[in-house]
Order: sequence, then C-alpha cells, then structure tokens
Amino acid sequence: MLWALLTGLGRRGGSRGWAFSSWRPHLPQAGLLSATELVNQWAAVFEERGIPEARESSEYIVAHVLGAKTFQSLRPVLRTQPLTPWQLQCIQDLSSLRLQRMPVQYILGEWDFQGLSLKMAPPVFIPRPETEELVEWVLEEVAQRPCVAEAHSGPLILEVGCGSGAVSLSLLSQLPQSRVIAVDKGEAAICLTHENAQRLQLQDRIRVIPLDVTSEGSWAHLLLWGPLDLVVSNPPYVFHQDMEQLAPEILSYEDPAALDGGEKGMDIIMHVLALAPRLLKDSGSIFLEVDPRHPELIGSWLQNRPDLSLDLVAVRKDFCGRPRFLHIRRSGSQGGCPADTLPGPQAARVPG
Repeated sequence: MLWALLTGLGRRGGSRGWAFSSWRPHLPQAGLLSATELVNQWAAVFEERGIPEARESSEYIVAHVLGAKTFQSLRPVLRTQPLTPWQLQCIQDLSSLRLQRMPVQYILGEWDFQGLSLKMAPPVFIPRPETEELVEWVLEEVAQRPCVAEAHSGPLILEVGCGSGAVSLSLLSQLPQSRVIAVDKGEAAICLTHENAQRLQLQDRIRVIPLDVTSEGSWAHLLLWGPLDLVVSNPPYVFHQDMEQLAPEILSYEDPAALDGGEKGMDIIMHVLALAPRLLKDSGSIFLEVDPRHPELIGSWLQNRPDLSLDLVAVRKDFCGRPRFLHIRRSGSQGGCPADTLPGPQAARVPG
C-alpha cells in the first residue's frame, strides 16, 4: 500500500491543483502531431508542473486513448502516425485531470492487478504493487497446506477492507475451488467490488457484505458462513501523524478512512486480530499488510493477549526490503471457545 503514499500514481473526490480551463499548454494542431511527440509534449508539461512520474503518466494517457494498456505495446505505426482531432481532445482532457493531481488509475478508470483488469473509481482505495506480493504469499501458503488446497469445497477466505476487490478476486481467480467473503464499511467499495466480480464472472463465489469491523458484535454477521480457513487484509495502517505527508493524489482523491490507522496505525489491525479467533478454524491463518514499524508492535501486542491464541509465525519483506507482510496463525488448542466468551479489542493496548 505504501507505493505512492509519499509519491506519485496514487484517493478522494476533489479538484485541487491546476484546472485545465485556466491553463492550456501550446500544442500543435491535429494532423501534425504523432503519439510519440504528444507523449513528449505532455511529459514536459507534467515535469514543469511538478507532477510525479511525468513520462509514465503521459504514456499511460496517450496509450489509453489509442486503445492500448501501455505505450510500449502500441504498434509502431500508431506511435508515429498523426493523431485525429478527437484523439488530441481526449488526451488533452485526460491530461488536464492529471494536472489536477488525479491519480492515473482514476483517470483511466481501470488498472491491472495480478493480471486482472479492474475498474477503478474515486474514492475507493487504489491497489498498490506490493499488495500483489501479499496475494502471492497467501497462494504459496495455501499450496503448501494440502488440507486447505485440496479441500473438496476449497478454502473459505475472509477479506477485511476489500476496496476494489483486488485481493479477493485475485485469490478467487487463482484458487478455483475457493470462496470469499469480502467486507468493507464503505458503500463505494462494496459497489465497486460487486462490479469487478461481475466483470470477471466471479460473482458466484464471492459474498460482498457492508460491515464495519469496529462495530460491536460485527463478527456475529460472519458466523453464519462457517469457520474460515484464512483472513486476509490490507487494512488502514498509516500512522495518523503521517497522513499529512501523503501525496496530493492521495489526500485529494482517495478515502482517508482506508489509510488512516490511528495514532500507531493499529486501530483496525487490533480489531481484525480480536475478531479472527471467533471465526477461524483451528490453525487457520491471518495474512496482513502493515507498516514496517508494525511487526515488532504487533508481536508485542499478541504476547500481551494470550487469550486470543494467535501466534506471529512469519514476517516477509516487500520488494524494497521493508518488513511489510505478516502471517499469524490461530493455535489449535483454543478448540472452539464459545463466541460470547471471546475477548474484544477494547482490552488491548498498543505497546510503546
């Protein structure tokens, strides 16, 4: 999630920055300008105006108007032939949104994640590249656990904070027998996950439920679906004091509730961990994406909550070498403790 948190291609509906109506770059007329030349023109404009990832932004926008996902995938003839007036106008309109610091994902209206093309719309959280690593780790663990991977009905997975549905739908697409319960408290996220599931024809194996895990008794709504094999979450984990440092793309467009994890970034994480023992099977697993400062904090927190019977069994680094992902397992010794005797998150305190 931290890709683009402090830079570039990255949440909530607003229009800050340069409005195209008040500033128009001087560009050649249609019939004289090729796609390559236009990419160069807009990259220079973006660079001048301090837009992060200026060339990448320009290439994505031009490629999108020409019907491709990337500029590099365009046929050579499309890169060099003159653009039509309609194409020029579309590129101009989309580039004006980038000048207002709208994330490229929202401008294009779609983005790829784990090979799936997903619809994107503000203010729903944009999936980041490192979250693909979380999905890959879950898939590795499922493959190494025959009792889960080869179960007749496949693993039953809960995703907390589904956003666009990127994680849930990636798991469904690569685990053909799996089923997913995806929850989010945001109406826009619920609607977008529904839409993406239908686009990918995965709607029959996912249940998308509006649910706030911080609400008292929220777990009761999930008991009806049976014990879970896995809980997966990329929760809000930004430390509250770090929120103001986020890039304008994030602060102006993406939902802050999907980012702000409270004072130590653990408000939602603690609720997920307190909720999980009520729902997981014996030896069921939780996979989390977290801030690099969290593994130590969460390890200490779990040691102070032996009543949860949760063990931090592994920490994995992201592609930048930062500790980013956690694997936490429910001890088998808990043995079906009645739900109404299990503790809630209120009794815990974040160390430090």
